[in-house]
Amino acid sequence: MPEYTFAFAGFAVPDIEAAHRFYRETLGLEVTVEGMGQLSLDLPGGGWALIYPKPDHVPATYTVLNLEVADIDAAVDELAARGVAFTRYPGFDHDERGIVRGIEAGQGPDIAWCTDPAGNIIAVLQNAL
Repeated sequence: MPEYTFAFAGFAVPDIEAAHRFYRETLGLEVTVEGMGQLSLDLPGGGWALIYPKPDHVPATYTVLNLEVADIDAAVDELAARGVAFTRYPGFDHDERGIVRGIEAGQGPDIAWCTDPAGNIIAVLQNAL
């Protein structure tokens, strides 16, 4: 097997300026403009993701970014106040905020989903640890 020295994830957006504003101003993450019109998204805990422009972008039908928080209720309330709309998926029991309460049911984290301006799915979750 190769000896990997580093790893990162990436995903596309059609409008890099809209993504820059959303990830920096709405989500409050550190964003750096890179060469070739790309963004580097610094993630809590030391990770990062590359966001690159793709004019014919089609959003994934799965979560491309997971953001863990200590208090999901406070995080969802703050993001909603910043204009983030939370998605309600069929088959999940969402509360009034759009949060699926998995911790209480012993079925995983409390989680809520939203999308970025490109339609990429983002999860905000609170683990039971």
